[in-house]
Amino acid sequence: MAPERDNLLGAYLRDRRERLDPAAFGLPMTRRRTPGLRREEVAQRAHVSSTWYTWLEQGRGGAPSEVVLERIAGALLLTDVEREHLFLLAFGRAPELRAPETTGVTPRLQRVLDALTLSPAIVKTALWDVVAWNLAATVVLTDYGARAPEDRNIVRLIFCDPRVRAAQDDWEGVARFVVAAFRADAARAGDPAKVEALVAEVGARSPEFAAFWREHDVRGFGEGLKRLNHPVAGPLAFEYSAFAVDGRPDLGLVVYQPATPQDEDAVRALLRSA
Repeated sequence: MAPERDNLLGAYLRDRRERLDPAAFGLPMTRRRTPGLRREEVAQRAHVSSTWYTWLEQGRGGAPSEVVLERIAGALLLTDVEREHLFLLAFGRAPELRAPETTGVTPRLQRVLDALTLSPAIVKTALWDVVAWNLAATVVLTDYGARAPEDRNIVRLIFCDPRVRAAQDDWEGVARFVVAAFRADAARAGDPAKVEALVAEVGARSPEFAAFWREHDVRGFGEGLKRLNHPVAGPLAFEYSAFAVDGRPDLGLVVYQPATPQDEDAVRALLRSA
């Protein structure tokens, strides 16, 4: 058996297994010497042999295939962050996104966007292409529907569109944030050729992007405050939040909530004139 310091994968699997509640899976609680699920119970949930899974925890079985590791992650109910950590321990890299390419979203998700009447909302891919939006986003951010699909990329818009650039209250701060957050998403995109092509294209068009990209900063999108100088409504402020789209790891939902009643009134006026 490998020492724990040399068997980080096995130690992590054992730790996650011991944190699970057998009762939540309808398993008997009697005669359990250790907390959590037994190895054979995890193996059964992952559809692998108990002996092989035991060896894996003990550092005797070698690294599993990606498919098997995905099944083990599911058996242990790992979160996305925990799953990524598991792959880093096993393979030295994060799992690739394998979601199919998309040019839009489901009708149900579009209805969710449309229901956010006063809150601009968009859905973006891991490469930051905007694939869905609501009317509030059209009147506040930009008219995505009037643009060709390749021109709906947020990185291109921030660095290469003068009108979008002028609308940012603090363009340099926004631009640096966009580069750092895009870098974090691009590392998970599973398509390095497309990432490299986009970086090369925008870098050739914008010396600022090329300079910021060389800084290698990484940030999460998360939530925060966005300020705009709208050409019609003037200064606007929004509290934004980013959400994962269930079942689609390549998509993210971003919602901009008007920060004050005055900002709500301004969005309402823009919608009336749309």
